Amino acid sequence: MAQTADRDANRALRARFDDVFGQYQRLREGMGDLQQQLAATKVTASSKDRLVHATVGPRGQLVELRIEPRAYRDHEPDQLARLITKTVQDAVAQTTEKVQALVAGYLPADSGAAGFLRDGNFDHLLKRQDALMRQDGDRA
Repeated sequence: MAQTADRDANRALRARFDDVFGQYQRLREGMGDLQQQLAATKVTASSKDRLVHATVGPRGQLVELRIEPRAYRDHEPDQLARLITKTVQDAVAQTTEKVQALVAGYLPADSGAAGFLRDGNFDHLLKRQDALMRQDGDRA
């Protein structure tokens, strides 16, 4: 009976290993494609009045800013500055969502990297290491 339990446990472990290894292979094989998609990612947002257009790249960097000439007549300098800032922030938010969606196809949702991309919290990146450190501390 113990041998049957061992075989069942081994089968379950093997199935889990195959699943994890399959995820890893998919991640590795798709990494080049993902990098190309990310490098090509650009998002343009426009202000509600369509007078300001901001384009940002995959890391949220501003790559183009277009201001329609009418914007200088329709807005005071401080208003225009706020409008530009808001438009750039909107483009960055849209880019972040697009990058998250691209990466989600390659990383498990519960991975540290996916969590970090979701909310920028570094704790996600250290979660697994923290758990291992706690286990080591409990054994000591």
